[in-house]
Amino acid sequence: MLRKIFLIIYYGLAYHLPDSYLPVVGRPSNALRVMCCHRIFRKCGKIVTVNRHAYFGNGKDVEIGDNSGIGANNHLPNNIIMGNDVMMAPDILIFKNSHRYADLTMPIGKQGMTSPAPVVLGNDVWIGQRVIITPGRHIADGTVVAAGTVVTKDFPPFSVIGGNPAKVIKSRK
Repeated sequence: MLRKIFLIIYYGLAYHLPDSYLPVVGRPSNALRVMCCHRIFRKCGKIVTVNRHAYFGNGKDVEIGDNSGIGANNHLPNNIIMGNDVMMAPDILIFKNSHRYADLTMPIGKQGMTSPAPVVLGNDVWIGQRVIITPGRHIADGTVVAAGTVVTKDFPPFSVIGGNPAKVIKSRK
């Protein structure tokens, strides 16, 4: 019941408050959003930032590690798992499932959805602005995802990835 109350406070008020980085009003706005998330998420470390208009559904199965942040206008699934030290820029879209489309005798809209597949973000991950991540992806430890990237498969740890579809640009090792 308490979780539902904090969902109402989050989406009814905190979600709409000013950007976390604005002078004077940013810090208290962020503090209220972070406080709500501590009571909504399944596991919640020491969150640095939950910026305005960050959407995570009911947040029931969200896990987030220490020193991680959620950027402005991020749209996250309610089953995402984030490690420690994850940085997320604004406008990131992460999906937990997709439409089925294999049956050519039936319209796609009537085929239903795939089973939810959680996205896992490892430790020390940086995701640039306007990145799209498809269901079930594992973003390995130390990975940098360039702005505008569409991630449709997994990559080795410490990769710098970019493009549509994503490919390895270089290794950080």
